[in-house]
Amino acid sequence: MTFHRLLWQASILLLLCALALPARAVTLLRDADMEYALAQVADPILRAAGLSASGTKILVVDDATLNAFVIGNDAIYIHSGLIARMDRAAMLQAVIAHEAAHIANGHITRRMTNLGAARNAAALGTALAVLAGAATGNGQAAAGIAIGTQSSAQRQFLAHTRAEESSADQSGLRYMRSAGVPVSGMLDVMQLFRGQEALSAGRQDPYVRSHPLSRDRLRAIEAFASASAGAETGAPTVADYWFLRAKGKLTAFKRRGSWTLRRLGESGAQDIAYMREAVARHRNSETNRAVSAINSAIALRPQDPFYHDLKGQILMESRQFNAAVNAHAQAVRLRPRDGLLQAGYGRALLATGNDRAALQALEAARRVDFRDGSMLRDLSVAYARTGQRGMASLVTAERYALRGRLEDAGIHAKRATGLLPTGSGPWQRAQDVLLASERAAKKRR
Repeated sequence: MTFHRLLWQASILLLLCALALPARAVTLLRDADMEYALAQVADPILRAAGLSASGTKILVVDDATLNAFVIGNDAIYIHSGLIARMDRAAMLQAVIAHEAAHIANGHITRRMTNLGAARNAAALGTALAVLAGAATGNGQAAAGIAIGTQSSAQRQFLAHTRAEESSADQSGLRYMRSAGVPVSGMLDVMQLFRGQEALSAGRQDPYVRSHPLSRDRLRAIEAFASASAGAETGAPTVADYWFLRAKGKLTAFKRRGSWTLRRLGESGAQDIAYMREAVARHRNSETNRAVSAINSAIALRPQDPFYHDLKGQILMESRQFNAAVNAHAQAVRLRPRDGLLQAGYGRALLATGNDRAALQALEAARRVDFRDGSMLRDLSVAYARTGQRGMASLVTAERYALRGRLEDAGIHAKRATGLLPTGSGPWQRAQDVLLASERAAKKRR
């Protein structure tokens, strides 16, 4: 699957529709391999927390700063910079455990209830701004949206309280112990932020601004880790492999190819080393060597759909479209219910001019993951090429709505309602977008 950027509004979009205010969107890195890897790392923690492992996604924010947060009950967001700074799976699992505890302990539900109880646009504007600030780690961006609001109100919504943080620490540590994860991982994470509270707010990592540290918190974590030290075996786990794979792919795409090639020996497994070499060679425009490297990874794991997907991406971006279709088709055969893999297959088919097959694959992707903006763009093209102008306008409207561009969404939704059969399912979808756009327009007046 193409390693791409996607604007993700999450629950912020609901408030945006109500207020017609410009929320700063979170930019996600969507990749089927990486999201699967993170799900494997998170699985034992989420189960220990009593959360649905399949219903709680771990999503990567494209941001080099150190942060993690939740703004709803169905996803945990982790900055790419934080993953890159971690040394082992237990550290990532500690962050996931802490954020899962905020969900399981009802901290997010209570906060959203408080937002819903706000009685006027100014209060909701503060809430929206604070959510945007929490999502981006940018307090100034939040202040820019909530002009004229009380700074104390912003702080109240933005940061977890010290009581919530201590509660999430203790619950998270229990989840880790129950799952057999070394609890020393949480202590290692805290070491990344030691001394941050002495810095001015502008110099702090955003994690510290929204997750207040204290000496008492650190002492409690240290005591828990010390008491559990004898139970930690240090034996490699499934999570260790998938952590190395997620971090390895992330850094291979985010760093220079030469940096990655010098560090292939740090990959942790031979197939991961081949995968990272393939990414580095591809980014250096060494297509033949990139294909050779990913073929070596496939030889070690022939049933791995994500390596076939990466091969398809390399071939696709090297304009070898027919070969890319074959690679993506193999990925989909191995894992047919993955929306991101289906979207990659559809994109390759579209490039070869096989528009009807592309439409089928892209619709399958949309049914699984309708929030993939790149897929929606390709799907609108596929509908247009097959003469279905109403559906092309509808999907374009939904893509703009997903990005928070409700005025543009309304233009395309209005066009779609004039082209689609009145009362049909797609017509109703267009009406929903149009209604949201009209409400937003009224708020702007």
